[in-house]
Amino acid sequence: MDSATHPAEAALHEAAQRARHAARDLARLPAATRDAALRQAATSLRDHQAAIQHANDRDVAAFTGAPAMRDRLVLNPARIEAMAQGLADIAALPDPLSRDPETWERPNGLRISRVRTPIGVIGMIYESRPNVGADAAGICIKSGNAVILRGGSESFFSAAAINAALTEGLTTVGLPPGTVQNAPTADRAFVAAMLGAAGLIDLIIPRGGKSLVLRVQQEARVPVLAHAEGLCHTYVHKDASPDMARHVLLNAKLRRPGICGATETLLIDAAVAPALLPALIEDLQNAGCAFRADASARAIVPTLPAATPQDFDTEWLDAILSVAVVDDIDAAIAHIERHGSCHTEAIITEDAQAAEYFLARTDSAVTMWNASTQFCDGGEFGFGAEIGIATGRIHARGPVGPDQLTCFRYQVRGTGQTRK
Repeated sequence: MDSATHPAEAALHEAAQRARHAARDLARLPAATRDAALRQAATSLRDHQAAIQHANDRDVAAFTGAPAMRDRLVLNPARIEAMAQGLADIAALPDPLSRDPETWERPNGLRISRVRTPIGVIGMIYESRPNVGADAAGICIKSGNAVILRGGSESFFSAAAINAALTEGLTTVGLPPGTVQNAPTADRAFVAAMLGAAGLIDLIIPRGGKSLVLRVQQEARVPVLAHAEGLCHTYVHKDASPDMARHVLLNAKLRRPGICGATETLLIDAAVAPALLPALIEDLQNAGCAFRADASARAIVPTLPAATPQDFDTEWLDAILSVAVVDDIDAAIAHIERHGSCHTEAIITEDAQAAEYFLARTDSAVTMWNASTQFCDGGEFGFGAEIGIATGRIHARGPVGPDQLTCFRYQVRGTGQTRK
């Protein structure tokens, strides 16, 4: 390295070199070894719960942001146990690298196989939620990838403690050094070095707010697997069960309002809005929710605050809900297309035909029928955990688990064929 190189750039270069060596070894390890490492890492998280909690308390004490964002940062025994269980769940999944390959034979006798292979070195940039580091590590190890983690400065001590526990568990089983590395500094120059690390990092995955994702997409010289903001909608169709609509919407908005799968906008059919909207608002209001409503909704519930045009384009990440009355299912889909972020949308209805129409025509990464949008989660999808929610159109969409961190290569077997 040049003696004038920024310390953060030098640190990233060294970490990437270690990760590259680890990735080569990981790709050759049997699935049983990678799974044993994940189980041992889970045990290590449990063994170091007190140290992780102490580090998190230090981060939380210094945090000055909004309550919903604070909730993303907080760890407790249940959340630490969930991290550990997530690693164990990932270990129990089928190995994404050893599935039977697709094989075919050409007329000239060449036998061609398409086999799964790890991507290589993953760079993970995330904010607030310290459990993301453990989830990302587990998914990368399962799929044979090395990972460099850079959490937000607000979770610096939590991330370091989690990484120390993971590393202790992984090395016990003999995984190569450099398999999972944590940024040694909160300096933003380390992020810049990651984004410019073409040839050292194979894929960057940002997980955080809109500004982070936009910065990564604009500045990265490395391929990016990104998700836009989670501007999710729940649409109450004219044939919805009122009780179901009330129950599901309350969960979709307020279970954890600060996560990307939380519903940010309620759409409700004009045919049922006069009878049902007041009850929906009352449920949410009693649970501490605030609102931004269009003129049609305010004509039904006059106490609702008026929405600005920007409100329907806002990911609140808080106990705030945008509300709009729509004429029918096509109007709901049009609203989602105009304002949504292609993350997760749900329809509540007893009409199966209407539900299938919505599922087929709403072009988001995840569409749901009679379920809370907060189910958009790798663990809930059976992936053990997730490294993010991809909303783009290349390589992966929706929750990104072990399968989505593999790609393909080809093996060709011949008997001496030459090409004319």
